[in-house]
Amino acid sequence: MPHIKVAPFALQVLDRLVREDSAVVFRAEAVTKSAYPNREELLGMHFEGERFALELHRREEAWLIKPEKTTRPLDANRIKRSLAYLAEKGKLDVLYDNIAVSPGRPPLAEKYARRIVDFETLDSRGRPLAIEVGFGSGRHLLYQARKHPEILHIGIEIHLPSVQQVLKQIELQGLTNIWVVNYDARLLLEMLPSNVATAVYVHFPVPWDKKPHRRVISDAFVSQALRILSPGGVLELRTDSERYYRYALEVFSRPETSRFDVTKNHEAAIRSKYEDRWQRQQKNIYTLRLHAEEKSPEPVREVDFRFSRPLKSLDALLMLPENTILRTDHFVHFERRYRMVTEEGVLVKCSFGSFDRPEHKLLLVRSGTAEYYPQPPVRSLTNARAHHTIGEFVHV
Repeated sequence: MPHIKVAPFALQVLDRLVREDSAVVFRAEAVTKSAYPNREELLGMHFEGERFALELHRREEAWLIKPEKTTRPLDANRIKRSLAYLAEKGKLDVLYDNIAVSPGRPPLAEKYARRIVDFETLDSRGRPLAIEVGFGSGRHLLYQARKHPEILHIGIEIHLPSVQQVLKQIELQGLTNIWVVNYDARLLLEMLPSNVATAVYVHFPVPWDKKPHRRVISDAFVSQALRILSPGGVLELRTDSERYYRYALEVFSRPETSRFDVTKNHEAAIRSKYEDRWQRQQKNIYTLRLHAEEKSPEPVREVDFRFSRPLKSLDALLMLPENTILRTDHFVHFERRYRMVTEEGVLVKCSFGSFDRPEHKLLLVRSGTAEYYPQPPVRSLTNARAHHTIGEFVHV
């Protein structure tokens, strides 16, 4: 991860940047219960059109500045440039860094990277969609995009280096019909309109045999996939796991408005390096295809993530419950708390929403208003219920 180590400096340098530089928008220091002085801070950045936070860790001989992981941008080069910008503007004495941008590496096709909020009002320009969940190396995703230029291919992957590698390949291969999203697919599917996809591919997902609740395939996922598939569309699962295969058989057999078929050791047009290895090991590979047969209604999305009622005092917000708040279908957990330095306000790291696919946000409170930073949560009904629960604790 890009970071810099700098010699200790007067923190007033950062306060001056907050006041005078539009790229640095706040400084907040962690609130701790211990008698030891606080040594962690957050810096809010609005840099090159993106909002995110940097962490400052004060240590004895050198201070570490790095991206805050829940808000970090997709493009690692943007993080590197923001760290270099901060060091230059603050005249910091950099002792070590790994923020050099290699001119020989292919650039990311950033215009084909999408954020989750971009799907609140999807504009595919009339093209049908094909969706790949967990594309890994991207071989299948890139192959399908080359083979079907008339289709908009949406690749969803939570592993950031895989996303960055595929964005480089999009640039190198000159493709224009791929969008890449670094997010949880189970949440993104909820954002899509009904009947817009010809295919949903889930190839070789992690089996999670010891934690089956973390599996991508579930009754809820299948329900969402069938909703976004147009009649005749297909949800295709490929797996080398015998347990996952038998589990998926049960899940795929439950919907009454669809049918499915199974093949074993089907010769795919394009294979990943892992599939090549499994074939050499003579492992069985199962392909399950669930066919959508009916048109689905559009979902109702009446979701509002504003905090419209009066808020509790800043001191009270710093004392929010530490234990996880559990409700029937969601949870809320208030994590690290920070007090703003250059203005009256607080920041609270929080996770909330679904038990198996939680949201992670900063709750930013200042000038009598509250918002989620760097952007609102996914507009799912589960997140809406969690937001209502958060409101119970932050409103007067």
